[in-house]
Amino acid sequence: MATLVVGGTKRKAKVRLGPVVERALGFVVLGLVAIWLIANIVSDPNRFLGSALVGLQNGLLYALVALGYTMVYGIIELINFAHGDLFMLSTIVAAGLMVSVMGVGQLGVGTILPLIVALIVCMAFGGFINVSAEFLAYRRLRSAPKLAPLMTAVGLSFIFRGIAQQDYVNGSAQKNWAVVWGGPVVEGVFVYKLLMVIVVTVPLLLAMTYIVSKTKVGKAMRAVAQDQDGARLMGINVNGTISFVFALGGALAGAAGVLYFLVQTQTYYDTGTQLGLIAFTAAVLGGIGNLTGAVVGGLAIGIIQSINEGGAYGLGSNWSQSVVFLILIVLMVFKPEGIFGRPTTEKV
Repeated sequence: MATLVVGGTKRKAKVRLGPVVERALGFVVLGLVAIWLIANIVSDPNRFLGSALVGLQNGLLYALVALGYTMVYGIIELINFAHGDLFMLSTIVAAGLMVSVMGVGQLGVGTILPLIVALIVCMAFGGFINVSAEFLAYRRLRSAPKLAPLMTAVGLSFIFRGIAQQDYVNGSAQKNWAVVWGGPVVEGVFVYKLLMVIVVTVPLLLAMTYIVSKTKVGKAMRAVAQDQDGARLMGINVNGTISFVFALGGALAGAAGVLYFLVQTQTYYDTGTQLGLIAFTAAVLGGIGNLTGAVVGGLAIGIIQSINEGGAYGLGSNWSQSVVFLILIVLMVFKPEGIFGRPTTEKV
C-alpha cells in the first residue's frame, strides 16, 4: 500500500534510546504478545477462533474509518475529529434506508441488492458532508494556526452529534432495529456477516491504495501533501485535490457506517466517539499518513481487543479499552512515528 504523507509526523529532534536497546525491547513486547496468543490457542482453540473471527470483522471496520483519518492528515495535517461522528450519521442513514425504506428484516444472501444501494447512498452522503465541511470551514482556516481547524473539527463533531440526538433523526437513546441475521454460524460468528465485511472492505482498501499510488489524481495528492506551493506551480488544482481527499474519506466513513449497522443492528448518537477514537488510535499505531499503517493498525487493534474480551486468558471487556491504549502508549514511547511511519526532524 502507499504512503500519502512524505516523511511522517514533523517534530523536533530528541534524544532516543540506542537502536539496539529499542530493537530488543520491541522484540520483548512482540514475544510477550506471541506467548499470550499461543496460550489462548492451546487453552481453547475453538474459543480463540471465534474471538479471532470477531476481531477480523471489527478490525476491518476500524481500518475503513482509520483510512479517513490518515488520508486527511496526510494531505493537510488535520486531525479531523468530526470523522467519527460522520461515520455515526452514516449508520443512521443506512438503518433508515434499509429498514424503513427498503423493508429489510432478514439479513443474508438475499439482501445483496439493498446492501449495494445503501453503500452507494451512504458513501455519497459521507463524501458530500465531508466535502461541504472542507469547503465551508477547513479551507478558510488552512493558513491559520493549527489549533483553529482542530477546534473547528471538534465543533463539527458536536454539531453532528446534536443532529443525531434529535428525536426525528435517532434520539438520545440507543435504537435497536428489527433485523436479524440468517445462515451458518461458526463459533458464534455469522458467516454471512463476516463475508459481507470482507467482500466490501477489502476491495475498498485496495481501491484506495490504487488511487493513491497509481492514478494521476493520486500523484497530485502526494504532491500536495509534500508541498502545496510547489504543486500549484506544477499546475495542480490544490483545492480540488484536497476536496477529493475529503470526498474519499467521507465515502469510506459512509461505507463503514453501512457495515457497522448491519453487524450491530443498532444505532446510537455516541457511536462515533468510541469507534472513531479507536480508529484514530489505529491510524496513529500504524503511522498516521500511511495507508498500510491504517489497515495494519485497525486489524491489530480489532484482533487483540477481541481476544482480550473473549479469549481464555483475556482480561475481559471491562479492560478492553485500557489494553488498546496501553499498546499505543508503549509503541509511542519506543517508536513515536508508528509501525510504518518514518521519523523526521523539524528545523528550528
